[in-house]
Amino acid sequence: MADQSTWDARFLQLAETISRWSEDRDFHVGAVIVGADHEIRATGYNGLPRGVASDEPARFDRVSGEKFLWFEHAERNAIYNAARIGVPLRGCTIYINRFPCADCTRAIIQCGMDKIVCPEKPKYDGALDNSFDASEIMIHEAKILFRPDRT
Repeated sequence: MADQSTWDARFLQLAETISRWSEDRDFHVGAVIVGADHEIRATGYNGLPRGVASDEPARFDRVSGEKFLWFEHAERNAIYNAARIGVPLRGCTIYINRFPCADCTRAIIQCGMDKIVCPEKPKYDGALDNSFDASEIMIHEAKILFRPDRT
């Protein structure tokens, strides 16, 4: 039987694989939400909402900020995918191949997930530094178990 570190490595690898489905030109982020018995509850990757055209170059423009109006993050897409089919997420673990922003951390907390497995907070990430700092505080205050991936 696999130990927890083996399961963590498997699900992080799956998050990385799922991230490659993203059409985002800057970051490919994947998320896998898993229940207590290691069953996959939902997956997601960063991208445009369902049915929204991806052939408009302006929607990918990070410099102007336009991209941030159009793209959804992997963590919230996984949560929305679970909600669409009525899958409960309370007590689940989310595996992400990037540290979550404040918006995604709030969503993770509000759905009742109690563990995050992902890389450690980046030392410097420019525009998202404040968001990552807020995430770190929320994770601590909400008593979410954080298991950094050190691979």
